[in-house]
Amino acid sequence: MDTKIGSVDTCRPFNNDVGNAPSIGAITIQNSSFHCNSADATLGRHLARRLVQIGVSDVFAVPGDFNLTLLDHLIDEPGLNLIGCCNELNAGYAADGYARSRGVGACAVTFTVGGLSVLNAIAGAYSENLPLICIVGGPNSNDYGTNRILHHTIGLPDFSQELRCFQTITCYQAVVNNLEDAHELIDTAISTSLKESKPVYISISCNLAGIPHPTFSREPVPFSINPRLSNQMGLEAAVEAAAEFLNKAVKPVMVGGPKMRVAKACKSFVELADTCGYAVAVMPSAKGLVPEHHPHFIGTYWGAVSTSFCAEIVESADAYLFAGPIFNDYSSVGYSLLLKKEKAIIVQPDRVTIGNGPAFGCVLMKDFLSALAKRLNCNKTAYENYHRIYVPEGSPVKCEPKEPLRVNVLFQHVQKMLSSESAVIAETGDSWFNCQKLKLPEGCGYEFQMQYGSIGWSVGSTLGYAQAVPEKRVISFIGDGSFQVTAQDVSTMLRCGQRSIIFLINNGGYTIEVEIHDGPYNVIKNWDYTALVDAIHNGQGKCWTTKVRYEDELVAAIETATGAKKDCLCFIEVIAHKDDTSKELLEWGSRVCSANSRPPNPQ
Repeated sequence: MDTKIGSVDTCRPFNNDVGNAPSIGAITIQNSSFHCNSADATLGRHLARRLVQIGVSDVFAVPGDFNLTLLDHLIDEPGLNLIGCCNELNAGYAADGYARSRGVGACAVTFTVGGLSVLNAIAGAYSENLPLICIVGGPNSNDYGTNRILHHTIGLPDFSQELRCFQTITCYQAVVNNLEDAHELIDTAISTSLKESKPVYISISCNLAGIPHPTFSREPVPFSINPRLSNQMGLEAAVEAAAEFLNKAVKPVMVGGPKMRVAKACKSFVELADTCGYAVAVMPSAKGLVPEHHPHFIGTYWGAVSTSFCAEIVESADAYLFAGPIFNDYSSVGYSLLLKKEKAIIVQPDRVTIGNGPAFGCVLMKDFLSALAKRLNCNKTAYENYHRIYVPEGSPVKCEPKEPLRVNVLFQHVQKMLSSESAVIAETGDSWFNCQKLKLPEGCGYEFQMQYGSIGWSVGSTLGYAQAVPEKRVISFIGDGSFQVTAQDVSTMLRCGQRSIIFLINNGGYTIEVEIHDGPYNVIKNWDYTALVDAIHNGQGKCWTTKVRYEDELVAAIETATGAKKDCLCFIEVIAHKDDTSKELLEWGSRVCSANSRPPNPQ
């Protein structure tokens, strides 16, 4: 069965704002107002129409001489909005944030100087399994094979440096330097991105974007993707073995992992949770993929820094099903998880492994979880144990008047801000741990970049996410060190009329690095961050900034941001002590430090 690609159906059914790769089996072609004339029958307009067809309505771009004509043709597409960013890194981060919400994102940069600048963001999207179309304006088609040296290169008569860099962080690369196969290359790249849920690279020669060609002279024939299907016999065998494994367990649990996103298995996971009665936890990077209002939800499983009582229930279980986990040094808290392989069923997007074996390939996660839901006995033992030992967390001690604001008090007030009309973005750092403890209302979005962990990601991601779902108010938590990396694109947020709330936590340095390994390099030059944003604002757009040092100032700031300034971009600089960190970061940092400092194995 072929499925036509068009408007995007998002994945996370509980947080309607967040999506994943377009759900291939539930996509319809968007109608187009394309009329056959030579102005529309160009390579650039064909690419633009393809982006609109798959659900992209905003492209994040930085102009350069090799992509200017292409940008003209992207602008000419009625369904496409071009958003100019301050640098390529942020354009890539914005496309990342956009893809998390809309299901697919796109950025456009110039050759090599732009392409190499955006690499870090594309690598992050690759690590997080995000469909992202990276478009590069390339050299004139006549320059290929001429042994000429071009500007924007490293000075060698070889134009492949950029392509070779992208080959390791994209799942497909299309170099379009003639019109004859441009249609096929572009379509293959886009469809591969959607199918693999990974970024792709498309280079368009600068002299081709505006040229009409017969292959573009009509409404493009919708391209097709063969959906992935489970091997039916393998699926039945996997379900049979898993049901036998779990039904004989006394206190089994379920843990959701980040790869549920790419597997489009969020709904199936909850369907299984509803029927089996198991205690349900999530790995930290899967926060937001499972509804936290679910009756058997017990919190975040993160080893020694799990939410209260969650690790005890998971690690004492005699069987655990992990759906889409990623076990790296960060998620395993320096490889310190107390899990046993023989107790685990590991369900990856297309593979199921039961204990120490057997393993079943060509079995899709969503099919497996749905089928397993029909075979499991209801067993609430683990959840009842959790309910029995659970003691509600206390509230932080209230700040005294003019006592410096503590971060735990900040997040107590943030919790009250959250609703189905908001989304949280947490920057790499202590914001990971503080935001992880927030209880998400139904429909509240949540994103952070745990696998790649690139500081500064959240500024661009906030821009892209907010652009994709303007009906939601994005609340971002960014450390001062991270903000210094990518601060410029607050400017683009203002140009786009966005109304996000940014909490800039100013504690004088790279706090997460301090807790792993301290040194003078973790102290940064302090900025007047509110004054910086005021200067960026420069009277153009709607912006409100404030600096808070005490709890009463924070309360007043939140009241203003959610009231009188609810239609403005709000920037709240929170002054915090340099050693004011979550207890989870202290524990996590010491364990990651221990893992990093292991001596070499004997030769």
